[in-house]
Amino acid sequence: MNIWIFNQYAHPPDLPGGTRHYDLGRELVKRGHRVVIFATSFHHYLHRETRLRSGEKWKVEDVDGVRFVWIRTPPYWRNDWRRVRNMVIFALRAWWLGRKLTKLVPEIGKPDVVIGSSPHFLTPLAAYWVARRYRVPFVMEVRDLWPQTIIDMGELSARNLIIKALQVLERFLYRRSERIIALSPSAHEYITACGVPRGKIVWIPNGVDLSRFGDFKVSASPEPERVFKVMYLGAHGQANALDVLIQAAKVIQDQGYHEIRFILVGDGPEKPRLVALANELGLENIEFRESVTKSSVSKVLCEADALVAVVHPRFFTSGGSLNKLPDYMAAGRPVIFTASAANNPVEEARCGLTVPPQNPQALAEAVIKLYQMSPEERAEMGKRGREYVEKHHDIRKLAAHLERVLQSLVSSS
Repeated sequence: MNIWIFNQYAHPPDLPGGTRHYDLGRELVKRGHRVVIFATSFHHYLHRETRLRSGEKWKVEDVDGVRFVWIRTPPYWRNDWRRVRNMVIFALRAWWLGRKLTKLVPEIGKPDVVIGSSPHFLTPLAAYWVARRYRVPFVMEVRDLWPQTIIDMGELSARNLIIKALQVLERFLYRRSERIIALSPSAHEYITACGVPRGKIVWIPNGVDLSRFGDFKVSASPEPERVFKVMYLGAHGQANALDVLIQAAKVIQDQGYHEIRFILVGDGPEKPRLVALANELGLENIEFRESVTKSSVSKVLCEADALVAVVHPRFFTSGGSLNKLPDYMAAGRPVIFTASAANNPVEEARCGLTVPPQNPQALAEAVIKLYQMSPEERAEMGKRGREYVEKHHDIRKLAAHLERVLQSLVSSS
């Protein structure tokens, strides 16, 4: 098959951010398919141009057999009208380029199936238009449940006209898609409530390329002599609710656990405020690091003694999906998860501790509990997490599942 994927925020492993479609694409290429990914060359977290030279509006780049079509879009620095302009321009240019690409770059060939990935709906809409142009099946991928997440996060009211318009577009795309790929196992409850048949929805969660983590061996790291490292690696945005982590660090510092150190790796719109908050609280047990490329994530995670996934409770209730959790669990370290959700991989795998969201005291107590455990107990937790992702989140298995879904559509069409 020739598979076209439209995901504005897709990244190869030499950049920070999610590599879901690159990872799936590389596995599909190994299986004999062709994969083309349409993405913006302006990085959402780095806030800079990453792929195109001055004067270039677009280009095709081969990354390990996966072809990226990089599209220039205008810059933005926060979630304001400039980001909205960026989304609109990407969708229009992706639609225009998708219609013309087979003539501009004939060796790419016409698609057999087109996938459009959210969170925002303009990218799937462009993918739908391109699929209609070539008369091939259109598949929608739902990473976050927009616009419900916007409502639940308190950014806009359910009565807002923008929300109403997004809901109309949401249902339009659900109806026009041949299949809907959901990343959260509970997302089908929301989508079926929109009038979508349950059989149309397929669950393909975030995965992890286990080859990046090497051969896993269960071993208890030695008792920390000076520092017990608790790490968060990921975006620093509103949905990540990292204030609770800063406040927990304050609780632990006040209790005299000077051996425990927090490391926050990543970037995002909330980072300057979080750094200022840590300084205001006089924290000496916290370190902020810059974001790292996806190919470096495994090495950085393995520095930690424990990993923490903090998330806004309303985000996870809305069917959000954390792409960091499979990476955390693949690293073989115990995980602290601050969430109240029906789907809890950490609890299911018994690979860490779950604490109520937005509760710094509970988070601090969980960190201290892990710190006081023996290295062997922590190693067993890490082992269970690694076994869980090998069973449920191995990117090779997820790519095989996606292949079956797409092949059934292409053969029937």
